[in-house]
Amino acid sequence: MYRFRSVPVSRIFVLAILWIAAAPAADAPSSGPLKQIADVPLPGSDVRFDYQSLDLSHNRLYIAHMNANQLVVFDTKTRSVVANLDGFPSVHGVIAVPELGKVYASITGEHKAAVVDMQSLKTIAKAGPIHYPDGLAYAPGVKRVFVSDEHGDADVAIDCATNSVIATIPLGGGAGNTVYDSGSGHILVAVHDKNELVTIDPATAKIIGHYPMTRIVRPHGVALDIEGRRAFVAGEGNNKLALVDLTDMRVIAVYDVGRDPDVLAFDTGLKLLYVATESGHVTVFRENGKALITEGMLSMPHAHTVSVDPQTHLVYFPLQSVNGHPVLRIMEPGH
Repeated sequence: MYRFRSVPVSRIFVLAILWIAAAPAADAPSSGPLKQIADVPLPGSDVRFDYQSLDLSHNRLYIAHMNANQLVVFDTKTRSVVANLDGFPSVHGVIAVPELGKVYASITGEHKAAVVDMQSLKTIAKAGPIHYPDGLAYAPGVKRVFVSDEHGDADVAIDCATNSVIATIPLGGGAGNTVYDSGSGHILVAVHDKNELVTIDPATAKIIGHYPMTRIVRPHGVALDIEGRRAFVAGEGNNKLALVDLTDMRVIAVYDVGRDPDVLAFDTGLKLLYVATESGHVTVFRENGKALITEGMLSMPHAHTVSVDPQTHLVYFPLQSVNGHPVLRIMEPGH
């Protein structure tokens, strides 16, 4: 039989105050790597999104709403949708080119790349054929857009003056992401089946280097730290991330990430890397010299695409279904 011992009222009051002080506030900020700022409703149906492109000069974020066949134009200042453009069948990649006043989008369903005027938001041209256009990169010196032809095992060069395909560059394997390295002036492309990163001279549209991505299987997502001369390459086949030294194109470290990594984004100001995956797990790393330090991981449904604003440090995740509706989740670093 239990015996109850009486406790003075004053002691109960003190214990209650201590318990309240120790309890977290209901609206306390997240202690994880990212905290949510807003969920902005997006138009269209609750289907898959893909790549994004941030135009800092006009405060616009372009989002490929892939399975809705739409291109979403979002104002990052007002946090509102400017336009929802139809006529982009199975749109995968998108890149804004402010110096040309154009946006390029991979309309995979038509095997072409669409050219959109930034002012009118009208499609003014289409370049092709491209078997399976995916990621895009812009080389400013020669004013050419390079397109990953993922299933065509090639990278395709488009002349921005004529909006026409001028070269198809065989890769010998599926094309992962294509990026432009302003430090070297080269285009970099991940090659799935060969587990390598290739470099292309944008002026000649020819491959000038092949570099093995050791301990990486099916490299796909690529992001760059131009100033630090580092590349980040994600292996969708073995859920790994390679840290690559761009001075000698050598893998210097490999890290675990979520299942089936897809899109990467690097915050040049805070030196934070975001690795989004098809499984919805997002890993946040902090770059520290020749190493990456894991800041943490979070999980969101369908969070396989990410972009980051290096000025505000806000991070954008288009999520295809939150309570049955697509939203743009806006987050910021939690530390």
